[in-house]
Amino acid sequence: MQSNRIQTGFDETAASVVIITASDLKQAPAISVSDLLHYVAGVDIRQRGAHGVQADAGIRGSTFDQVLILVNGIKISDAQTGHHSLNLPVDIDNIERIEVLKGPAARIFGQNAFAGAINIITKNPDKSLVTLQAIGGGNGLGGFRISAAQTGERVKHYLSASRDFSDGYQYNTAYQVNNFFYQSQVNTTAGKLNLLAGYTTRDFGANGFYASPAAREQHETVQTSLTAVTLETQPAKNITINHRLYWRRNQDEYVYNRFNPTAYRNFHLNNTLGYEANATLAHKHSSTGLGADINQLWLRSTNLGDRARTVATVFAEHRVELLDKRLHVTPGVQLNYYSDFGTNFFPGLDAGYRVTPALSVFGNMGYTYRVPTYTDLYYSDPANLGNPDLKPEYAVSYEGGLKFHHATLQGQVSYFVRNGKRIIDWTKAQDSDPWRPDNLIGVNMQGIDLNFTWKPVTAAQLNSGYTYIDADKVTDAGFSRYALENLKHQVTSGVTLFYTKTLSHSINYRYCDRLNLPDYHLFDTRLMWQGKAFGVFTDVTNVFNVSYRETNLVTMPGRWFKAGVNYRFE
Repeated sequence: MQSNRIQTGFDETAASVVIITASDLKQAPAISVSDLLHYVAGVDIRQRGAHGVQADAGIRGSTFDQVLILVNGIKISDAQTGHHSLNLPVDIDNIERIEVLKGPAARIFGQNAFAGAINIITKNPDKSLVTLQAIGGGNGLGGFRISAAQTGERVKHYLSASRDFSDGYQYNTAYQVNNFFYQSQVNTTAGKLNLLAGYTTRDFGANGFYASPAAREQHETVQTSLTAVTLETQPAKNITINHRLYWRRNQDEYVYNRFNPTAYRNFHLNNTLGYEANATLAHKHSSTGLGADINQLWLRSTNLGDRARTVATVFAEHRVELLDKRLHVTPGVQLNYYSDFGTNFFPGLDAGYRVTPALSVFGNMGYTYRVPTYTDLYYSDPANLGNPDLKPEYAVSYEGGLKFHHATLQGQVSYFVRNGKRIIDWTKAQDSDPWRPDNLIGVNMQGIDLNFTWKPVTAAQLNSGYTYIDADKVTDAGFSRYALENLKHQVTSGVTLFYTKTLSHSINYRYCDRLNLPDYHLFDTRLMWQGKAFGVFTDVTNVFNVSYRETNLVTMPGRWFKAGVNYRFE
């Protein structure tokens, strides 16, 4: 798991971690990050529209504001609303792997990691190359991608641009997504210097996203940029210190009627500028992680007003290895200050024991916390009314489980509990009232989470996962929007068959049983031929044309045929 502090491998991490590898990325019938995350049990992707034009991520029954998204360890939190956390200036072809941490992660990453974190690690090619790709398919689907890398002894550059579009699978669901991404690495006398810059624009029909689907002309345009400069240094053999400057900008324009945009329009612009430093000190039988982060946020909004916030964080943890490194224990704490909500502590403890070389037991506990978004606090329209008196929500989480790591079988199983207090949800006493956020008395969740990968032979691979959640909400509200819309049962399974070294076929299955919506079964498939320089693929998603919804108002696409070609030369 690549965090900003102490680095550990899969079998050394005392938490549930799923790694989506580069091979998984190629084989999955997915053309966006949101599509790909659908296949991870315990991760609940709720899309509004196709291919992640807007998507929310939950983990183990959480709301979309309770999961932290990161790119190379850079926090992608949005103080306006969690609906924009997956507006990533990164194309799926820029990704090396994705790390999903399920469980309390506030001690490591901060307050938005209430229920977990998703860390997207981008590529940094070792060879100079140029790749070209084109995709097309039903519903006017099209896309073009170009990327290039130039590498030398001291300097690496990687640049890509992409455009995806569709006429839509039903009225006013057309979209256009443009991504531009640049990454470089320079070896200097001071250390390794990394620069990351990305920009995405998303223009899409938004029927039913926030209002009744009867309002058929809703439209939204979003622009998001991310820039970061990181310096990795090693002042002594046992000490590493990393410095990072980062800036995220998000601009969101929503119109209720695209043919009469002045009738009702919301415009939001927020910027987050910050600096962080993280250090690791290695000892003979232990290691210490230290970190500090300070950032300033500014929001300008036609609906939410002009807002500003300062956030400061300090962090410490100490990992001790005992019994010939078979036992490891890691206590830690994070101290977090918000200029508008005061100071909070996030204590936590992880422990693991290696029973055999292939089997480990682990457990963790932690305090998690989330401050309200500005939408929670101040949003106002005829159907919604913010609450400026909201308090932060918090929870105490526990987890225990097993991990097994063998040449042909790798996986984990765990039991988890999250007892939430003052959980924020939009509620109303009767149907005619406006929605208003409030701090519920509590939302408690417990369940079982398992996933495994089995490779019985070199020509086949099976991935499966299952999550069960028993949720209990304690509130007097008559209607609730978010608190209990979790998946009670979630099954994911995928098999990949390698017919030859260049020809492969993957079939993916999902079953989702959501508390507030009908359950559904979905099948997706990809057939791919990939040579050294040239490759082709065909996808069919929702093979049996099932009608289903991932959120309360938006019907998702039916059967969709897609195909793509790519060419790479070095």
